[in-house]
Amino acid sequence: MSDVARLTAWVRGHVQGVGFRWWTRARALELGLSGHARNMPDGRVEVVAEGDREACVKLLGALRGCDTPGRVDGVVERWSEVRGGLTGFEER
Repeated sequence: MSDVARLTAWVRGHVQGVGFRWWTRARALELGLSGHARNMPDGRVEVVAEGDREACVKLLGALRGCDTPGRVDGVVERWSEVRGGLTGFEER
């Protein structure tokens, strides 16, 4: 049985209005993750992803990588138990 996890990441920088949520959704779906990416009022993007822990780690690496749309100045993450109830990956 694979190790599953829930990743919540808050991405700050120039990440709204540049296709960042769409890009995140594409990466998450490629990795087989469920969840969402949503703009926050303070300019950050919140990413919630559930699935295989290794896939979540890869998504986190992509969020911190140099190939993202816009400009990422920092990513804060929180790991927790899977809550379930997520299907697909949505841009909110």
